[in-house]
Amino acid sequence: MEKLTNELVLWLRKQVKDSHTKGLVVGLSGGIDSAVVTYLIKLAFPDNSLAVVMPIKSNPTDIKDANIIINDSGINSLTIDLTQSQEILYGEIYKQINDKNDWQADKDQINDANLRARLRMSALYSVATNYEYLVVGTDNLAEWYTGYFTKYGDGGSDILPLIDLTKGEVRELARHLKVAEGVIKKVPSADLWEGQTDEIEMGTSYDMIDAYLDGKEIPEKDKKIIENMHQKTEHKRHTPTQYRFKQ
Repeated sequence: MEKLTNELVLWLRKQVKDSHTKGLVVGLSGGIDSAVVTYLIKLAFPDNSLAVVMPIKSNPTDIKDANIIINDSGINSLTIDLTQSQEILYGEIYKQINDKNDWQADKDQINDANLRARLRMSALYSVATNYEYLVVGTDNLAEWYTGYFTKYGDGGSDILPLIDLTKGEVRELARHLKVAEGVIKKVPSADLWEGQTDEIEMGTSYDMIDAYLDGKEIPEKDKKIIENMHQKTEHKRHTPTQYRFKQ
């Protein structure tokens, strides 16, 4: 883990140098992935790194954990409450569609959740523009393979340092970086709605996904869920499909 940490820190510094930017910013949710990225960017750029907490009707525990991560890592931080902005924007979207009698109530929860993720991404890029920083994503290999991220939301970033690490490897790295044990052991959640957890929503566990990615045998039920998620979300892992008039 020490070798990996050093390699990631050097890689982060190279990305900033190559992009002619000045530092790094991450959206800090209070979860393990964003905690690990927070510690890494602080190591890479002690004076030019920033963690941004962006609550939207968030669980108070997540905000508390985010503040623990900020205090323990010593990183510079901002808190931007997006609750009112999200309510206004989503309310107007609902009104305009509902006035046409086209509102699909069964899509309400996921639609609302995705807007939260995309609003956070927009805010994060505004902060990044101000400081001339790169936006650092927090997706790990399990999330990337299954497409468990919002397209142009938490999936919207400039660089992805954890993309080749399973969830288990992220936990190992978190312990090496001395992330608070309470953050490491907390139930993973994307903070998309009250009571939401990653594993309940996916229908399988990160341990199962990690085992699948490591080529191990897992129950057929879990295998089908993982492969179905991967197939359905293929579009998320590519740039937009382009029509080329001039071949």
